[in-house]
Amino acid sequence: MQFGWLTLSLSPSPEEDAARIDQQIEQVCAAEALGFSDVWLTEHYFTGESVYNDSLMFAAALAMKTSRIRLGFAVVQTPFHHPVRLATQLALLDNLSKGRIDVGLGKGTVYNEYEFVGHGLRSSDSRERMEEAVAIIERAWTGEAFDHDGRFHKVKVPAIRPKPVQPKPPLWRSVISPGSFTECGQLGIPILTARLPVARIKERWALYEAGLKEGGHDEATRTRLLAQSALWRNVYVADSDAQAEDELAALLVETREHMMHVRDAYNPPDFAPGPETLNPWTDPAVKDDVAIPYVLETGSLYGSPKRVREQVAELADAGVRHLLCQTGFGAMNHEQNIASMRRFGEHVMPAFR
Repeated sequence: MQFGWLTLSLSPSPEEDAARIDQQIEQVCAAEALGFSDVWLTEHYFTGESVYNDSLMFAAALAMKTSRIRLGFAVVQTPFHHPVRLATQLALLDNLSKGRIDVGLGKGTVYNEYEFVGHGLRSSDSRERMEEAVAIIERAWTGEAFDHDGRFHKVKVPAIRPKPVQPKPPLWRSVISPGSFTECGQLGIPILTARLPVARIKERWALYEAGLKEGGHDEATRTRLLAQSALWRNVYVADSDAQAEDELAALLVETREHMMHVRDAYNPPDFAPGPETLNPWTDPAVKDDVAIPYVLETGSLYGSPKRVREQVAELADAGVRHLLCQTGFGAMNHEQNIASMRRFGEHVMPAFR
């Protein structure tokens, strides 16, 4: 089983930002030393989440600090980037890391409209922007000159340099709906998904596998992509089950309070997330006494090392071969994060190697 590490922790004040950035670099280096195979960076702006904001620049720093761990993006919010510049930056990063990047691409947050407004955009055309950006990036990475006459970009591009080290750096998609699993399988796109209940994992993985077969991909490709398919979970390991539940629940309350506050404060009054995107964790109308048990049940692995091993084994039995572990929540301090990571790396991961 392959274990990745994902960072989405909060810097609680501007005065702490610089220290929190340094700590996240230390955490990635610790993840590599503990045997995590990949690190996944998120992209959020203005409120202290993803405190480095610019995941591409932060990944360049990590490329210089690490030697083995792969550098993934979960995800790059494509509407906020010019696609030619994004293709060039990612190609450079692939060179700096010696071919270690995995590029998750997305249309942007479905909850934080203020991020679009802050970039002079609105989210109404974000899917079309993403699709056009993907087409441009893929053409740019061929190493050939090309023209593109699209809705958002009209460019005449000489061959970009440097070319990526990987012939084509993997372009991942974050998926939720059943149809997206099938579509990504047909296209042969590697996938990651979050907070998928255990009861739904086999069903969704079967849809992805069926899509791979419909897409005509050979057995070796199907096997590789199924093994890469990544499930994102909150992970918190403490000395006892009770301690882990109490501490994680408190951190999640703090995380949710921040999330709801900034959306209420900064989202424009004419914006509301689509009802299909809401669940007990993301819906502000749902109280914490319902939301926290929901996310503990559907999106978290927590407890003593023994209990977490059992939870990981349950995921493995359901077909998960690649687990992305978010070990930082809210304003969790650095020492608490590292301690949980170490317990997971030393007492959980070896059982699945």
